[in-house]
Amino acid sequence: MSRKDVERAAARSPGTDRVGRVGLVGAGVVVAIEALWLVLGLPAGALVSDLGALTVAGWAAVACVAAARRHPATLRRFWLLLAATMALSLAGRALWTSQRLLGESLPHTLPIGLIFAASLLTGTAALFCSVTAPRTTVGRARTLLDGVIVGLALIPIGWLLIFRNVSLADLDEPLRTAGLLYPMFDLMQLTILVAVVGPGRPVWRPMALLGVSLTVRAVADTFYVSLVAAGTYQPGTPVDVLWPLSYLLIVVATRMPPPRDHGAAEEAGEAPLPPWWRVVLPYLPVGGAIVATMLARDASGHTPMPIFLAMMALLATLALRQGLAANENLRLVLQLRKLAYVDQLTGLPNRLAFIRRLRSALRGTNRVAVLLLDLDGFKQVNDRFGHTTGDTLLSGLSRRMRRAVGDDGMIARIGGDEFAVLVTDGRPLAPERLAERLLAALQPSPGEELVGVHPSASIGIAEYGPQHISHTDLLRDADIAMYAAKAAGKSAYRRCTQGLRESAVSRAELIADLRRAVDEEQLHLEFQPIVDLATGVVRSAEALVRWRHPRLGVLSPARFLPLAEETGLILPIDRWVIHEACRAAATWQDRIPSATVAVNIAASHLRRPDLIATVTEATAGAGLAPRALTLELTESALIEGSDAVLDRLGQLRELGIRIAIDDFGTGYSSLSYLHRIPATELKIDRSFVARIPEDARAYATVEMVTRLAGAFDLSVVAEGVETERQHEAVAAIGCVQGQGYRYGRPTALAELRSLLVNSDPQRVSGVAESGLTLT
Repeated sequence: MSRKDVERAAARSPGTDRVGRVGLVGAGVVVAIEALWLVLGLPAGALVSDLGALTVAGWAAVACVAAARRHPATLRRFWLLLAATMALSLAGRALWTSQRLLGESLPHTLPIGLIFAASLLTGTAALFCSVTAPRTTVGRARTLLDGVIVGLALIPIGWLLIFRNVSLADLDEPLRTAGLLYPMFDLMQLTILVAVVGPGRPVWRPMALLGVSLTVRAVADTFYVSLVAAGTYQPGTPVDVLWPLSYLLIVVATRMPPPRDHGAAEEAGEAPLPPWWRVVLPYLPVGGAIVATMLARDASGHTPMPIFLAMMALLATLALRQGLAANENLRLVLQLRKLAYVDQLTGLPNRLAFIRRLRSALRGTNRVAVLLLDLDGFKQVNDRFGHTTGDTLLSGLSRRMRRAVGDDGMIARIGGDEFAVLVTDGRPLAPERLAERLLAALQPSPGEELVGVHPSASIGIAEYGPQHISHTDLLRDADIAMYAAKAAGKSAYRRCTQGLRESAVSRAELIADLRRAVDEEQLHLEFQPIVDLATGVVRSAEALVRWRHPRLGVLSPARFLPLAEETGLILPIDRWVIHEACRAAATWQDRIPSATVAVNIAASHLRRPDLIATVTEATAGAGLAPRALTLELTESALIEGSDAVLDRLGQLRELGIRIAIDDFGTGYSSLSYLHRIPATELKIDRSFVARIPEDARAYATVEMVTRLAGAFDLSVVAEGVETERQHEAVAAIGCVQGQGYRYGRPTALAELRSLLVNSDPQRVSGVAESGLTLT
């Protein structure tokens, strides 16, 4: 039943709710009249106090039953046990009153003691049925023992403060002595209540009122015991009003609504940690009990028997409590070990457990091999279907791999979608055979193929040998082989060889050197001219980055730019190229204002919002007009770009920056994107130009692209023109501009400036006819 159900039920029974309010007011009036009567010392005070306690206790029992009917099923047992507690209090008080009226001043009889003990049990049981109480047997036992520890520790303290001057002869009646323990039982229940309320959550108001009720009753019982011990207690004194007041607080508690999160409390995962005071609460009175025991010794050094028995019981309870704590600590250690060494999603050993097992295996004499497995395309599964689906798929795949490995190795999950298998010499199966079994186990079933959420895997194999110093070297080689498997087309396995290892080391060293290349000014630009095919005049130049490696010499872009794109170093390299190209172009603008410079931009840079700022800063800093700069972007990068990328390109065009689609024809070639991309020119890929003289289809392709560019008002640049026949073909087709070795190789800025200054139709035509090239 939800909170709304409770509210609707209350709305359907206004009569019952009205009776409850009238009963609460009536009980409050009874307590107020009794208090006034006893304070004024009116006659028959003992009878008035008895009748008041009987009336309020009876109504509290009825109110608890009504609350059990109104509240959800999870709270029904709590209220019914409280109703039983109030009914037992009513019965005990009624028996007390009847025996007192028959002549006994303080009727501590066996039936009354049994009724009180029963009410103590039902009240404690009610506390353990609250929504925040411990749900395990160990937790309940621990809480109960905490209460018992507090109660037993209070016996020596109470003896020292109250009963020290009472002769043991006065306590020769067992029932009378048991009656003096009432405050101990009250504080024991109060300790249990504090424990079950639970930290880290709002206290349910009925529990708070119940705590106040127990506190009032503890105060009343303490006054009662002290007065009885002193022999001055008389029924009908103002202290008697405290018992019906404690019952009245329970009546008020029955009017409170159920907790808002009573359903969520059961579904909660880990309980919050208790505060420090909650942990030490049961043990604080123990120190006082020890001191009280020392002070309670008589002149001969003997300890009173009640204190001795209480301390023996306290020690036994503490031993039992510590035994439960030790058991709990052991359980927590096992749980922490599981958390430390087991992957929570798949149930496989995790990276830490795998490393420990691997290091242990390497200390032996057996041969050791590691298979490193990485799921191909798993990120796309998470991006498309969400991490919940990804986790479900990962759990299923891990079960398949566990079955495939079986007893021939140890499989562990060492990363998000990475797994490792340890194979030792005691396993007869070869690592390659195990890799084949794993790849076969990961093959999708027909149903999974239709859904399209089943990734493949790439596996790297490395076997421990003299070239390895530690387990990290072995894992590194397995990682090298795994990436070689990915490069080979994925869904495959590769064994690490000396060649793969040397290639990986060289690659890593080259990446490290590349990180220093920009700061140490090892990069430089060369410029390849772009000419007007009709006149031979140089119209533009493409800036090409080169790397003067201090050890390897000059490296071409194909050697280091792919590494730069993989590592993110392409961004600072692109920024440097843009600034340097703009400064270079500014040096020839005063003589040839129409000449422009073209710069290649990586796809990752195109997706960055700071590209516009980079370009504007470069042109403004060099004093270059924006129209003199052309950004060359690959066709694939443009088509894969988002709407934000297209908007960014539109802003660049509004600034005057020219946009060229590089290597046109080798990407997706989606004509719909030509309507959206704010391009100014197309650069036909060299692969088509190279085949023009011999391949009619290549000739038709270049001719089609040229016509298409004309329809979109785009200029065309034919790339890779190296021979006279290629030049004549692209010129005959109608290409406006050309670029290639036929017109000039990439050259330094000084030589390009000389070419630009002397670039007139006659001189350039003469260069072309003589077959000279720029070096």
